[in-house]
Amino acid sequence: MKITTSKNSLLKPLLMASNIVERRQTLPILANFLLKIINGRFFIVATDLEVELSTSIPIEATQDIEFTLPARKLVDICKALPDESKIDLLVDDTRVVLSAGRGKYTMGLLPASDYPVIDSTTQNQVFHVPQITLRRLINKTTFAIAQQDVRYYLNGLLLEISKNKIRAVATDGHRLALCDCDLDIESNIDSQIILPRKAVVELGKLLNESDSVMKINLSNSYIQVTVDDSYFTSKLIDGRFPEYERVMPSGKICQMVVEKKILKQALIRTSVLSNEKYRGIRFTLEDNLLILEAHNSEQDEAKEEIEVEYNDEKFNMGFNVSYLLDVLNVIDGDKINMIFAGVDSSCLITSTESDECRYIVMPMRL
Repeated sequence: MKITTSKNSLLKPLLMASNIVERRQTLPILANFLLKIINGRFFIVATDLEVELSTSIPIEATQDIEFTLPARKLVDICKALPDESKIDLLVDDTRVVLSAGRGKYTMGLLPASDYPVIDSTTQNQVFHVPQITLRRLINKTTFAIAQQDVRYYLNGLLLEISKNKIRAVATDGHRLALCDCDLDIESNIDSQIILPRKAVVELGKLLNESDSVMKINLSNSYIQVTVDDSYFTSKLIDGRFPEYERVMPSGKICQMVVEKKILKQALIRTSVLSNEKYRGIRFTLEDNLLILEAHNSEQDEAKEEIEVEYNDEKFNMGFNVSYLLDVLNVIDGDKINMIFAGVDSSCLITSTESDECRYIVMPMRL
């Protein structure tokens, strides 16, 4: 059987699907794409048994067929072809010959019947969300997701969905990111799910800044997102997310207002002489003044003074500068609020323009 397409048509969906394929697999067939021709569309499927992506393009083909090909090899060949190249795939029972110009590339097949596909057909809830809404939630919170934490439920993003709002929360135990977006859902939904880190990252790559609506199917164990011509499926993390509201500062509150750009630049400069391992910076707050100090084991020292809006008692505390810079890189607005409830309490950071996104950074001892 012969399949005809072009590099310009094929490369983008191949690259999208290749992000799902792990370089080290438990099963040899997981290094392959499942390729399917159905009713004049060419489907490219990739999975690692936890996350699955299926995307498609229109194709010239004489009949329906299923086969698998090595993912990395197919992508690398297509990337190296000249732009505007025409691609022919000649498929038989044991191999595929890819022809482009004067080049011919022969690759062996593995049976399509052996390819594992996530079965997410059971759907409990279906709703629709603008792409830009979910993309914003992911962009504002993903940095705070834990990596390979033994508390497995922290290695994902909490999504709380209700009729009027969708909230994303991520934490690694040292910092927390929370973002709310208004949502008008056509059905009564009240769900909490935890998306694995890889699913969050790959889903973020699929979404764009448009208001086009995507469909989300939820079951007890899976989420399936339909974006344009792509179907993204992921297992959910089965666990109970921490009661994150408890870390919000309470009691006596001290508040500082500062220009985001000025604070960010000062933190970057000061961090140059901080300890490379702990990245600690001391904050000293007094009347309308913030003093930043850092030092390291080589006896280097840095000190910066910034004018701020602050009229409360003097105190000092330490922070990991990397955590603060992560927040400043995603928070909106020109000015930020930093809210403290004492030297041993967490710091709450919000934009002065909106508290739609809230960030918590725990202090560190210096």
